Amino acid sequence: MADRFGGKWLYGGCVLLSSVITLLSPAAASIHIDLLITLRVLSGLGEGVMMPAVQAMIARWSPPKYTSVVVSIIFVGMDFGIIVGMFLTGFLCDNGFAGGWPSSFYVCGVVGCVYSAAWFLLCYSSPYTHPLISTTELKYWEATIGITDLVAHPRTPWRNIFTSVPVWASAIAYFANSWGYNTFVSCLPLYMHDVLGVGMTMNGVFSAFPFAVTVAAIPVVGLFGDLLRSSGKLSTSVVRKIFCFIGFTLASCFLVLMGHIGCNRALGVAIISGVMLGISVAYPTVSVNQQDLAPLHAGKIVGLTYGFANLGSLAAPIAVSTLTNQLQSTRSGWQNMFYLTAAIYVAGTVIFVVFGSGDRQTWADDTGLE
Repeated sequence: MADRFGGKWLYGGCVLLSSVITLLSPAAASIHIDLLITLRVLSGLGEGVMMPAVQAMIARWSPPKYTSVVVSIIFVGMDFGIIVGMFLTGFLCDNGFAGGWPSSFYVCGVVGCVYSAAWFLLCYSSPYTHPLISTTELKYWEATIGITDLVAHPRTPWRNIFTSVPVWASAIAYFANSWGYNTFVSCLPLYMHDVLGVGMTMNGVFSAFPFAVTVAAIPVVGLFGDLLRSSGKLSTSVVRKIFCFIGFTLASCFLVLMGHIGCNRALGVAIISGVMLGISVAYPTVSVNQQDLAPLHAGKIVGLTYGFANLGSLAAPIAVSTLTNQLQSTRSGWQNMFYLTAAIYVAGTVIFVVFGSGDRQTWADDTGLE
């Protein structure tokens, strides 16, 4: 839908949907857990639309030689949101209105509603749909991206997409990234509380700090990757594979080390920051590779790869629950979780380096209309 009709209304509508659901969540929790779970499922359905919608817009608003840095700057907002969210929710749980924890839902929900209103007013799916764009700027985009890539809505080469080895290699690398990333997004506060003995307010501070590393590192890594590509010394494929290898290997090493540090809070936060640095190095590769393979079909490919990657988002918290619950959330249980995550990173690295690609695929230029 994003490739066919544009990403503006899909993205903005789903932000609004998730924001309204967030506002309703405290009331749902007080009524029945089944109602809360239903709302969370609806929120997830809305949020699942956002990534393909954004990628479809990036393909039409981003010069190809700067795609890495553009994607990095946009998606680093996710990490900035996590930082603010962890600080804010930790504080509101202890000091907020409406009984503490409900206030975090109300504040975040209101912010999301205001943001979606601004989005509807200011954003457009492509240069051709922007009513105020100048002739000079429109010609710039036509020259930079190409008229075909800006306006074409080609038929979907589903067979080529589903049988493409580089697409599935990208999906597996994305899975590894999502497994590790969401382990820390969802479960880091639990680790801080159960193993390191950190209280709620300081938990928010300590849990947010590693994500500050990603906010600083991801745009720099994206810019460096684009500089290497634009210099002509290294192909896009080589750059993508190098960054994936370095990032996932670095994250794996720090994860193994994490299992042997004991309960030292400062050292734990420092090593987790090292893991997040590794994720930051690899992230521009896994988040932009779909644009490399087929810009006109970026929304569809992201839908496939991000959907597959979210199996990691589902499985990681379940693995944490299984491995830590049996041992009462001790250091030994978390050690096993870190080892498992490191192994998944290694597997993702090998598969992407061997089978991945940064080249535009031959079927990407099939612009026959549906």
